[in-house]
Amino acid sequence: MKAVVWHGEGDIRLDTVEDPTITEPTDAVVQITRSAICGTDLHFIRGTMAGMVEGTILGHEAVGVVTEVGSAVRRFGPGDRVLICSTMSCGACRNCRRGLTAQCDVANPNGPLAGTSFFGGPQATGPVNGLQAEYVRVPWAVNTLIPLPENISDDQAILLSDIFPTAWFGAELAGVHRGDTVAVLGAGVVGQFAIASAFRQGAARVIAVDGLQTRLVTALRQNAEIIDFNAEDPVQAILDTTQGIGVDAVIDAVGVEAQRPWAGPAKQAGDEQADQFDAERSQVAPKTNVQDQNWVPGDAPSQALQWAVSAVAKGGRIGIIGVYPPALTSFPIGAAMNKNLIIKMGNCNHHTVTPPLLDVVAAGLFDPTNLITQREPLTSAIEAYESFDRREEGWLKTELTVS
Repeated sequence: MKAVVWHGEGDIRLDTVEDPTITEPTDAVVQITRSAICGTDLHFIRGTMAGMVEGTILGHEAVGVVTEVGSAVRRFGPGDRVLICSTMSCGACRNCRRGLTAQCDVANPNGPLAGTSFFGGPQATGPVNGLQAEYVRVPWAVNTLIPLPENISDDQAILLSDIFPTAWFGAELAGVHRGDTVAVLGAGVVGQFAIASAFRQGAARVIAVDGLQTRLVTALRQNAEIIDFNAEDPVQAILDTTQGIGVDAVIDAVGVEAQRPWAGPAKQAGDEQADQFDAERSQVAPKTNVQDQNWVPGDAPSQALQWAVSAVAKGGRIGIIGVYPPALTSFPIGAAMNKNLIIKMGNCNHHTVTPPLLDVVAAGLFDPTNLITQREPLTSAIEAYESFDRREEGWLKTELTVS
């Protein structure tokens, strides 16, 4: 079969690899119909998430049809349309039974003290081959797969494999309440869904911060207020529009790949921290393979965290869903403590978060497909990765058609 395979920093290829098979009674094999490219995938290619194993298939978002199941899989059978959760979970351990499926005690092959196990990630997450392929072996299939109703299309479902649930989870982490003013840092596709989620969880105002115009225009279409950090100091702009108080909650949808402002009043502050940011980048990305404009790590790893702490009101709340690798140790802990902030973070508990969102989409209350900006065949995945990595205007979410 064809699959997108990681061979090293800056080196991904569309390879022909062996078809997956059932290796455990809890497995299923799924024929992929839709996959997608996520910003998290770029961390592995840029080098900002170390520990990848050569030969690992990339990707953690997919929809497909079950072709085979192991003897312990009693919920699914061949021919079932399914959504594959990005994170794996057994459904039976202590954490799964309390809804903390991203921290399943048994799904990660590295043992119960290991963190989240997700498809297509580094050694610390498994590794488990990912979903940018024609077929995939799904461990712990009973809990990692979710059945799809007939009235949800593959195009809608692919955005429920990771992006929409993660954004919804981010708004929950930020404790969004009715009437809140919420800042969303980063208006990529996760940020866009965070805007939608914050409004649906009761926010009265949502302020989106980004540096790309097409992303800001998309946020504006969702009735968010927008701040271009290359034209304004985002923290000062947020304070100005909240009478100096700050927002009630912040959702960090940026993570370690933050970029310093290249113009405007915030540029000077970023430049003054250049040495700190450079040291952080060396810390999180000790090995890179920059090729012209591709695979360049972000140049301000802790910037979004600093902006979040500075822009939120005293006693406010921050939800972090942007990816930060274990190697990053910078956080403005003193400023956060002095403001009595509540800070929550983590990987989405997909198995528990996703089903209610499927109901929302199935009922026609929200159509996520408006945020798909590119549809490419799996055979064009490498070129699509390169365009997405360069942050080209208009490249928000790329769906990969597999079969």
